[in-house]
Amino acid sequence: MNDTTALRTNFLAYLESLKFEKRPQELYDPVNYILSIGGKRMRPVLLLMACELFGGDSKKALPAAFSVELFHNFSLLHDDIMDEAPLRRGKPTVHMKYDANTAILSGDVMMIYAYQFLIQGNEHLAVPLLKIFNQSAIDVCEGQQYDMNFETRDDVEISEYLTMIELKTAALLGGSLELGALIGGASKDNARLIAGFGRDVGIAFQLQDDILDSFGDPAKFGKKVGGDIAQNKKTFLLLKALELADAQKEKELERWIATDDNEVAKIKAIKEIYLDLGIPQLAEKLKLDYLEKGMAQLNAISVPKERKKFLRQFAEVLMKREV
Repeated sequence: MNDTTALRTNFLAYLESLKFEKRPQELYDPVNYILSIGGKRMRPVLLLMACELFGGDSKKALPAAFSVELFHNFSLLHDDIMDEAPLRRGKPTVHMKYDANTAILSGDVMMIYAYQFLIQGNEHLAVPLLKIFNQSAIDVCEGQQYDMNFETRDDVEISEYLTMIELKTAALLGGSLELGALIGGASKDNARLIAGFGRDVGIAFQLQDDILDSFGDPAKFGKKVGGDIAQNKKTFLLLKALELADAQKEKELERWIATDDNEVAKIKAIKEIYLDLGIPQLAEKLKLDYLEKGMAQLNAISVPKERKKFLRQFAEVLMKREV
C-alpha cells in the first residue's frame, strides 16, 4: 500500500492535470480558484486509501476521488455564501473575490462535474457508486439545514448538534471511504465498517474544528478565530457551556450572545467563560471518545492489521492538527 503522502501526491498531480480551461471563463475561473487554494484533500486521500486497503488499484479510483473533492468544495462554496464568510483557507472566499451569483453558478457546475467523474473508469459500478454518493450528498444538505435551523433556536440539545455534524461533516468522510472500498472490491460488511469508521472520525474531526475555531492560532488556522462565537453558532462548546453554567454565568453568556456591536470583546469574554468551565477539555474528551469508536470499527475490518496502519495514522494526525 502507498502511504498517505504518496497518495496525496498522486491525487494532487491528477488534480493539477484537470484544470478547467473552458469557456465561458467567468464560470470556470472560480472553480479553478477554489480548487487551487489548498485544503487538506483528506476526502479524496481517504477514498484512495480505502481502495488500496482492499487490494484495489488507486489509480482507477482517482476520478472518484476528484468527484468527492469537487462536491466538498461545492458545498464549502455555498456554505460560505450562507455564512457570509470572508475567508476560506486564509484566502478570500469565492463570493468575495467574484460575487455571489457567480459563486452559486460555479458551484452548480462543480456538482454536475462531480457526477461525471464519479463513475469514470468504473461504469460497471455506476449504480452502487451513485447510491453511496447521493446518500452522502443528501446527508450533507440535511446537516446544513439543521445548522441553519439552529441559528433561530434557543433549545438546541447537544445530541442534536452531534447529529447535525454527523450529517454535515462526517457523512462525506464515511461516504468517501465507502466509495473507495467499493472500487477496491470490499465486501458489504467491510464497506459498512469503514464507512462507520469515517463517520466517527468525521465527528471527532468537527469537534477538533470547533476547538480550533475558538482557541486555534490565527496564523495557522486559516480562518478567523472566534468566528463561531461571533455568529452565535450552536457548537458543542457553547451548548456545553450553557448546560454547565450557573445562573450568573448563564446570564453573562446570554448577554454576550445578544451583543453584536463589539465582536472582539464578545469573543474574548465568551472564551474566558469556556475556560472557566473547562469546556475545551470536555470537547477534547468527547473528540477522543469518537476517535476511539472509529478505531474500533477500523480494527474490526477483516484485512491484515499491517494494511490498516496508514488509515490509523491518518486519523491520529487529523486529531492533532492545528489547521
